[in-house]
Amino acid sequence: MATSTSMSAATERPITGYIDPNIPNPNGPNDTPIIIYGYTPSLGLAGTAAALFFIAFVIHLYFVIKYRSWSMIPLTIGTLLEIVGYVARSLASKNPYNLIYFIIQYFFIVVAPVMFSASIYTILSGVIKVVGRQYSPFLPPAAILWIFIVADVICTGVQVAGAALIGVAESNRNDPTTANNILLIGLAVQVFAFFVFLVLLSVFLFKVRKMSRSTMMPFTIAYIIAALAIYLRTVFRLAETAQGLQQELSTNEVYFGCLEFAPVVVAVYLFLIFHPGKWVPRYG
Repeated sequence: MATSTSMSAATERPITGYIDPNIPNPNGPNDTPIIIYGYTPSLGLAGTAAALFFIAFVIHLYFVIKYRSWSMIPLTIGTLLEIVGYVARSLASKNPYNLIYFIIQYFFIVVAPVMFSASIYTILSGVIKVVGRQYSPFLPPAAILWIFIVADVICTGVQVAGAALIGVAESNRNDPTTANNILLIGLAVQVFAFFVFLVLLSVFLFKVRKMSRSTMMPFTIAYIIAALAIYLRTVFRLAETAQGLQQELSTNEVYFGCLEFAPVVVAVYLFLIFHPGKWVPRYG
C-alpha cells in the first residue's frame, strides 16, 4: 500500500501555475489547483464579445431568412456558439479555477470558427457556380466544399479532445504534455488545410480577374479579409499551443483578445456588411 501511494505521489507534479491572489480557490469537485488560462478571464472582454456576437446572430439570422442564403447558416450557428463560449468565459471570470467553465468556453470558442470556415468554403463553392465552373481551381465546387469541411471537423475534434485532456491532467496534477501535443497536431493539420484552401482561392481569383463584375469587388475584398482573419486566428492558436502551456502567448489575455476574439468578430461583421445575398448576383 505504501509503495502504491509513493508511486502515485511520484507521478503528481508540484502545483505550478497561476493562482489569482484576489480569488480564493473554492476547491470544489470541479475546481483545478491552478487557473488553467494562466490569468483570470476579463469579464469586460467576455461580456463585450457575448453582446457583439448576439447582435451578429440576430442580424445574420434575419439575412439568412430574407435572402435565403443557406450557405450562411453555419456562420449564423457559429455566432450562437461564440455566445455560449463567452458566457462560460464570463462565469469563469468569477471562478477561474472551474474546469467545467474552461472546457465549455474552449469547446464553443474553438468550434465556432469551424462553422465560419464552413460558410467561407460554401460561399466560394456557390460563387464558382454563379460565375462558371470553368473557373473552378483544380477541383469541382462540391469537392472544395466537402474536403475542407471534413478536414476541419476532424481537426477540431482532435483539438477539443486535446483541450479536455489538458484540463483533466491539470486537475489531477499530471503532466499535460501529451494532451498538448494532441491539441498541437489538430491545429497544425487545420492550419495546413486552410492554407491549401487559400491557395485554391488565389487560383480562382486569378482566373476571374478579367471578369467585368465591378459590383462584386467590395464583397470580394471583404471575403478575402474575412478568410485571412480566420486563418490568422488559427495560426495564433497553433503558435500558442506550440509554445506550450503556461507560456507567454497562453498566459496573456491581450493575445487572446487581439488574435482570437478580434479576427473572428471582424470576419463575422464583414459578412454582415457584405452579405453574399446582397452582393453576389443570383446567389442563394
